Amino acid sequence: MTQNKNFLQEHKATILYSISLAFLLFLLKWLEFRFLIFQHSFEIYIGFIAIIFTALGIWLALKLSKPKIERVIVEKEVYVISNQNVALNTSLISELELSKRELEILGLMAQGHSNEEIAAKLFVSLSTVKTHNQNLFAKLDVKRRTQAIEKAKRLHLIL
Repeated sequence: MTQNKNFLQEHKATILYSISLAFLLFLLKWLEFRFLIFQHSFEIYIGFIAIIFTALGIWLALKLSKPKIERVIVEKEVYVISNQNVALNTSLISELELSKRELEILGLMAQGHSNEEIAAKLFVSLSTVKTHNQNLFAKLDVKRRTQAIEKAKRLHLIL
């Protein structure tokens, strides 16, 4: 502790001189900054206004460029032609776990419609029809459409 007091007393003039120089340097920089602000105040205001309008333009462009999605629901009547002579094998249908949609697709396949036509008639996507076809082939244990139709007719799954 005594060393610190001795050091401060020995270098008192140097320390005061360095502190006063630091203060004067700070004062000069502050005055230079203040002069810079006053000298270029118009450019600074214009810069701030440009930044604000740029941000506003970007925000407005993002708002206006969002697509507006509109959903349209189309309803269509579906007519089912039924034969009174042959009854469906409902026990086998429930045993094979065939859904109503799969039976519809199987019936349309039996009428000779393509996957695209079936998708258009039932208002579903083509991939949905293909998925139902794969499920039907697996449940009926067949590999082709003709085999599925033949087996469904033989088992009275379709009329």
